[in-house]
Amino acid sequence: MIIPKVSCSRQLIAVIALASIGAVLWRSPLYGAESPVVIAPPALDNPKGAGAPQTAVIAGGCFWGVQGVFEHVRGVQRVVAGYAGGDRSTAQYETVSTGSTGHAESVKITFDPAVVSYGQILQIAFSVVHDPTQLNRQGPDVGTQYRSAIFYADNAQRQIAEAYISQLDKARAFPRPIVTRVDPLKGFFPAEDYHQDYLIHNPNAAYIAFYDLPKIENLKRTFAELYSGRPVLASMN
Repeated sequence: MIIPKVSCSRQLIAVIALASIGAVLWRSPLYGAESPVVIAPPALDNPKGAGAPQTAVIAGGCFWGVQGVFEHVRGVQRVVAGYAGGDRSTAQYETVSTGSTGHAESVKITFDPAVVSYGQILQIAFSVVHDPTQLNRQGPDVGTQYRSAIFYADNAQRQIAEAYISQLDKARAFPRPIVTRVDPLKGFFPAEDYHQDYLIHNPNAAYIAFYDLPKIENLKRTFAELYSGRPVLASMN
């Protein structure tokens, strides 16, 4: 069963129409999210330690689910859904959805490096957030705006990301090669307010129940030491 992510102009109607279906699916064993992939932590990583909050910008399909998962990670202080890879002038949902802007639906994660490392952020992204072997798509969502990408802020992040992808490919952690792009962060542009904390506010929406809530369960089971039952909301900051 495929439940598409509808455009914003039709979201409200679709959410109302499919809310009851979503509630049923959430109680069903037939989830849309894939099982987590248990992978080794990155061999190259920044050591945990006290310091100023750091940020990571990643893309892995629809930003509703990516944001929702990282809001449940211990040490994460804020997660903002937005756009990266294109220009400020085209950073609007309807325009990005055309797939012609260069943007990817992304999230900006602010985290405490004493609790969770940059490498662990990437490990969670590859293990439970999305399938890094799918090119320009995730599940039912197709287009370059749904690509798998890591937008690095500095050379250290670039080295960690590239080394980790190489490590996982050499270990054949996935049945296919990783296609995640590692690109410099040229700008991050927050998405519209109605996208922020979408998973938290719409847990019974069919798309969320089918594709995204199971990812949080996968996080809880696979990364129990980093799971937080109390999400940090973008709207709280």
